[in-house]
Amino acid sequence: MNEIRAITTFVRAATLGSLRRAAVDQGISPQAASQAVMQLEKELGVRLFHRTTRKLSLTEEGQRLFDSVKPALSIFSSALDEARRSKEEAGGLLRVSAPRALGMPMLWTYFEQFQQLHPNVQLEVQFDDHFTDLVTDRADVGFRGGPPPSGGSIARPLVPIQLIVCASPEYIARNGAPRTIDELDQHRCTGYRRANTGKLAQWQFQIGDEIVYRDVPPVICVNDTEMETQAVLSGLGIGQLGSFNATPHIRSGRLVALLTQHITEYGTVYIYYGHRTEQPLRVKTFIDFMVARLADNRAFFLDPVELRATRAVRRGRAASERG
Repeated sequence: MNEIRAITTFVRAATLGSLRRAAVDQGISPQAASQAVMQLEKELGVRLFHRTTRKLSLTEEGQRLFDSVKPALSIFSSALDEARRSKEEAGGLLRVSAPRALGMPMLWTYFEQFQQLHPNVQLEVQFDDHFTDLVTDRADVGFRGGPPPSGGSIARPLVPIQLIVCASPEYIARNGAPRTIDELDQHRCTGYRRANTGKLAQWQFQIGDEIVYRDVPPVICVNDTEMETQAVLSGLGIGQLGSFNATPHIRSGRLVALLTQHITEYGTVYIYYGHRTEQPLRVKTFIDFMVARLADNRAFFLDPVELRATRAVRRGRAASERG
């Protein structure tokens, strides 16, 4: 027996005073309505209605059941209506997971913009450098940099992540700039200790068709990419920074890209989420909003034209210095 349907039919019949009208109200046949009530009576072992050809009235047991279940059924119906409205209104709690490294330099501005456009959405952001399993951690949407997230979620690529060796103009004025990877040993360098593993990140270089890894001893080491960026901006040393941190400062002239012929693509920033179907509107709206603003957004990486121009400028400066 479908107890919810049977109780709903019973309450509608008692309210309307007719099984036939209750059937029409629920979009079922009169026979189905009558059978549902009879099954409920059989299950409970009591008679719920006095029936005549013209009239339907509650028995004493039926009245007690009606008084007990009607408020609960009203709450249940309201809950179902609220769930249906979540497909029609961008409102409610939205849980988002992202690594700290992407938070301020890339994501936070757009989180603020989304909240301003959709004030009925309560945005709960968890910055976590470990991979977030959306189901286990009850998150609606996640962001990750590197390879595509695993675990059966849907992942959409947004922007590439380049690893760019950078220094401030002040550092270069004091110490010169390395012209080869090997010359980095003669310079003060910054380091990044991965927050999720505690290991010092190796520097990566593209040499021909291969990616070569080097251990570069740091004079200052941090476990926060923004702090490392600040250290490089302050002239403390040369650093290999993610393009989402470095690109705005390179374009403004606060940083100089070095060894650009060896820039590698570390991976990609992805947005990932569960099944496309049956998503609340707030989740779908947020995904569409972030994809529209981040997909191939040149604010966060250097395109090939810029890289060629940067190399030409560096070659020109090197020739001038030699002359």
